Amino acid sequence: MALTVDFFTPVVDDPYDLGRIAGANALGDIFAMGAKPLMALNLLAISPALGYDVAEDILRGGADAVAEAGALIAGGHTIDDEVPKYGLSVLGTVNPQELIRNLGALPGDALYLTKPLGSGMMISAVKKGKETFESIAPVVESMKELNALASQAMLAARAHAATDITGYGLAGHLHEMLEASGCSAELQWEALPLFDRVEEYSRERSRPNITTSIVRYAQQFVEQGELDDEEFGTRMGVLCDPQTSGGLLIAIAPDMQCTFEQAYFSLTGKQAACIGTITPEHPGIIRFSS
Repeated sequence: MALTVDFFTPVVDDPYDLGRIAGANALGDIFAMGAKPLMALNLLAISPALGYDVAEDILRGGADAVAEAGALIAGGHTIDDEVPKYGLSVLGTVNPQELIRNLGALPGDALYLTKPLGSGMMISAVKKGKETFESIAPVVESMKELNALASQAMLAARAHAATDITGYGLAGHLHEMLEASGCSAELQWEALPLFDRVEEYSRERSRPNITTSIVRYAQQFVEQGELDDEEFGTRMGVLCDPQTSGGLLIAIAPDMQCTFEQAYFSLTGKQAACIGTITPEHPGIIRFSS
């Protein structure tokens, strides 16, 4: 059995979208393990002053995400709180022999990422008046998207390791996988899938406040190499951007890459981004390919 919980404060202004994104985000941990969700419990904090319609829309968004995943809402709990918060506790099952953890990556494995990076920066841009929720509609749609089909594809390819990319950004979650696996990784910067204008905002240092702390942490294990300070800073802003309902990061054996790519395209109609390679030694270290 797989059991997880996740919830957060609003990242969008539409109550339904908030519920849907929070639902997809909570389900992401289950899908990252290769598990099948069975049921979920609502966790909702909201002020009655916002009205029952807002609460109903949030819960409806979460319920739609859970229903799409083939699971059921089995109840939940609400509290009165001035700052809205919503999420789910999710229960799923997985064959122990097929359980995928965030350890087990091997040298030579290809690293795939199934959603673009930069949701944190784009949401921050809305708060700063540089974007609107209409202009970042692709970001919102990506956050609402379940990782269910990506999970199916990685199971078909017998992935060695996987994790979903959330609050610690690509750098933090990849580092965790590498350290647990006793490996390092080499990333191809040009291969990273990014939302429009993410690189521009990173270069301008227009980022969420929490990114500064994540960058400071990640500088311990992301190598600058021959990059100048400006370019390295831009890349670190992207790698350390906190994601909401991000994609799956998956380590696939070289002889199973075609299986994964074909399965992923067949299920989603999209190409999965191969962003780098697992390398031996130096556990936890991330570097860029030359």
